Amino acid sequence: MGEPQYLTFPKLSLAQNVFSLASPSTDVQAKQAALTALQDGIKENKMAPLYAYLAHPQSGKLNAAGEGSAVLSPTISRANTNTAAPSPLHMLRRTSSINAPSIVGVLGGKTDTTVELPWDEALYESLCSDNEKELAEIQKAEDEAVEQAGETEVQTARGKRAEFYAKIGDKDKALDEFEKLLEKTSILGAKIDIVLAIIRIGLFFDDKLLVKKNVDRAQQLVESGGDWDRRNRLKAYQGLHLLTIRAHNLAAPLLLDSLSTFTSTELCSYSNLVTYATLAGSVSLPRRDFKSKVVDAPEVRAVFGSGTDSDRLAALGGAASAGPGADEDAMNVDSTATPQPTAVNLTTLASGSASAEAQAKAEPKVDFRPLANMIQSLYSGNYSGFFSALAAVEQNFLSKDRYLYEHKSWYVREMRLRAYAQLLQSYKVVGLESMATSFGVSVDWLDKDLAPFIASDRLPCTIDRVRGIIETSRPDDKNKQYNDVVKQGDQLITKLQKYGQVVRLRGSERS
Repeated sequence: MGEPQYLTFPKLSLAQNVFSLASPSTDVQAKQAALTALQDGIKENKMAPLYAYLAHPQSGKLNAAGEGSAVLSPTISRANTNTAAPSPLHMLRRTSSINAPSIVGVLGGKTDTTVELPWDEALYESLCSDNEKELAEIQKAEDEAVEQAGETEVQTARGKRAEFYAKIGDKDKALDEFEKLLEKTSILGAKIDIVLAIIRIGLFFDDKLLVKKNVDRAQQLVESGGDWDRRNRLKAYQGLHLLTIRAHNLAAPLLLDSLSTFTSTELCSYSNLVTYATLAGSVSLPRRDFKSKVVDAPEVRAVFGSGTDSDRLAALGGAASAGPGADEDAMNVDSTATPQPTAVNLTTLASGSASAEAQAKAEPKVDFRPLANMIQSLYSGNYSGFFSALAAVEQNFLSKDRYLYEHKSWYVREMRLRAYAQLLQSYKVVGLESMATSFGVSVDWLDKDLAPFIASDRLPCTIDRVRGIIETSRPDDKNKQYNDVVKQGDQLITKLQKYGQVVRLRGSERS
């Protein structure tokens, strides 16, 4: 089906820089680095629409005046978000930014202006002038292709225009051009590439409805005959989208499966994918799968132990472990554990993307010890260490990533619940003070934290403060099966009643 196309733009790293610049969780030094990278990206790619979208004095998203504005950019309105189609809202998890797509929408309007992106009218006019010149050249090439060449050359020229709008950050025009290109394209592989480009535009501007619609569209195209490379790319796209809408149980299998066949470097770095897969798997997988697919996964252990470019290359190339972090008793994992198959060598898989060597060097220098400590301490039952590591993960990963920020409070709460459930399932009675000591917290704090989980029936136990104990209650299997049958039967009867009403209505219409 040919090499993948339209992979270069938009650059999602710029959206992360915007988030870092606006986020109250980012320190001043990181904000300055993000500002420099953002300014360099705007100038290098002549991003006049994005510059106005972010920094314009009246409507800029990074300005206090523009935070509450409904305007998406100087040339963008909500009309092109495809709201005419049936709304997929019922298929999305509850996220506060669904109905307000914006590059900083996950912050909920709580932007920090400690370091600002300054508005320079002269720079903006210069960028606009450069954009007009490049568009004129693209139009000239398309006109020549129409007169002198065939349909393939015309499509290539149109593709350059769509990619140009994606490069400069003009959301509406990029979507419009890609949709026109999709209508005129008959090659399945090219269609998939176009839809993946649209998904990345949606991710760039955090338009979850747009992403959801086009992930479904890409899935249909891939199932109709997509090649191996595009199938694997889509798996990473789906997993990341599900992560942004808090569907970690659905995202975990896709992200973990993508680790050994990852080539979607236009989406995120390999170490970021490992981070996302680890976080999703930790909160959603059963204990046995958590052990084999996360704690003992060679890809996870390799990256979490990587300290040099050579170690990162070893991780990308399929090494089971690398770096000093892996030498410390293999992250304290039992040496008798069943060895896991190593990752597939990405040097032979990186079709249409950077080589594995370039990927390894481009990997961000990140301290993965909090994540490594979190998963190991959770599995081994070191709960005080787990709480400390979880706090570090929230500060260093959840609060600093634009895809994870919106759900950080939920994620921390769910991980605490997982740890509580893991300890309590081994005992019928647990001393409240003993459990508080295990987690390194006070009795009052533990009592207060357990109460909502118990009240919502997420922890089958009761707290007796007089005796200072926690009693677990496990319903027998027969009662559980009986309750499930009653519940499912009630749902079935309701569906049959609705179906009967529809059939009767249609019968009356026929008469």
